[in-house]
Amino acid sequence: MPEIRTRFAPSPTGYLHLGGLRTALYAYLFARKNGGRFILRIEDTDQEREVPGAVELIYHSMREAGLTYDEGPDVGGDYGPYIQTQRRELYLPYALQLVESGAAYPCFCTKEELLERRDAATARGEQFKYDKHCLHIPKAEAKRRMESGEPYVIRQNVPQTGVASFEDALFGHVEVPCDTLDDNVLIKADGLPTYNFANVVDDHLMKISHVMRGTEYLSSTPKYNLLYEAFGWQAPVYVHLPVVMKDATRKLSKRYGDPSFEDLLSQGFVREAIINFIALLGWCPKEEREFFTLSELVDAFDVSGLSKSPSIFNMEKLVWFNGEYIQKMDFETYLQTVTPWFDQALAGHGMDYRRLAELMQGRTEVFNRVPDKVRFLAELPEYDAELYTHKKMKTDGIVSLTSLTLARTALAGLNDFGEEALKECLMGLAVQNGLKTGQMMWPVRVAISGLESTPGGATEIAYLLGKTETLRRLDIGIAKLSAVKVKDE
Repeated sequence: MPEIRTRFAPSPTGYLHLGGLRTALYAYLFARKNGGRFILRIEDTDQEREVPGAVELIYHSMREAGLTYDEGPDVGGDYGPYIQTQRRELYLPYALQLVESGAAYPCFCTKEELLERRDAATARGEQFKYDKHCLHIPKAEAKRRMESGEPYVIRQNVPQTGVASFEDALFGHVEVPCDTLDDNVLIKADGLPTYNFANVVDDHLMKISHVMRGTEYLSSTPKYNLLYEAFGWQAPVYVHLPVVMKDATRKLSKRYGDPSFEDLLSQGFVREAIINFIALLGWCPKEEREFFTLSELVDAFDVSGLSKSPSIFNMEKLVWFNGEYIQKMDFETYLQTVTPWFDQALAGHGMDYRRLAELMQGRTEVFNRVPDKVRFLAELPEYDAELYTHKKMKTDGIVSLTSLTLARTALAGLNDFGEEALKECLMGLAVQNGLKTGQMMWPVRVAISGLESTPGGATEIAYLLGKTETLRRLDIGIAKLSAVKVKDE
């Protein structure tokens, strides 16, 4: 059996979108599972759409995803160059070989002529397809015109009868009537190959054994196989992957604001969670489990588990997935990761980040949500006095005012402002004054946080704020409740 060689061949047109990431992941997993090699190739023949810096971004994204490739532009290999524009001299000889055999032909039609024919076809209610006009130019004349410098492209000569077909590992036998296929351009007027031609030549020269790509190429692959047949080359094994959808009707697209891999990382999603989640979009493991490390995915991956149906990208599920990863994260790793997010809200406030991290780890779903959850520690938010009323805690404005007044006096005289001392003080204060624990702790927590729900309770928050700020906020709470009391009277 020949060596398993898979490739990921993105175009440098921007960020690595999630559908592309999944294709790269599956190609990586298949190669690693079978002891093969995984190759990165940059397909940049469409120069008009190339985004400056996109190639470096692809390298970065692949590294961040943990998808190490054995061969590629920045790591080398025996079949380079791995950037198509750096291989441009390779393609024309192969195209001329097809011209010589009759499987392709030079076309001298101008853009204006083609547009005129396209408009005429549209007027007749027909879909435009090149009419093989230049196929009938005598070879000697065509050669003379090419050598004279006249602009030309080279087109594939698709048979006008019969079918073009291929076998797909997922979809089985796929065939298309030849009379529905267009004579695609193989070499453009600028001498660069089109994707349709370059990917066939490169896959052959790089000895790619398995091609994994989206189902949008299902209808084009029969034309690629015609090229393999014309060259007498063995076609690779095809595995066409169903698309990743935003919803039932629309594909994921950066154009519509859907996140890229880099976007998710910058928002504070965990790399391992993204990869694990993406793997399950269109693939079902044999064992009933959802959480996998990358190495476990390698062991579990099998083409037989791939689905033919499109997958729906569910952001809520990814958020849940991410939260599970964060909760299982080593604490020191969590602390290191969350610190920059704490800084966004709390820099300069002298906060005990380690203690805050202990309180926040179980409440973190995505890291970019952390600043909003801890911002109350930097600045007391506006809140309504109604927040002090809690039926379960049996508190209202009167009880809360009493508790806050007692707490303010007791805490002002407290020298040790550690959590244990704070807890002992407030609990003892409740017992001494015939109050339930909740009747003391709820009002104090509301007063020093301004929130209904917080990471940690009254003693933890008071410790994080420190004595001066805690007393200041208690004074604000007392004033707020006193104003309500006066108003009611």
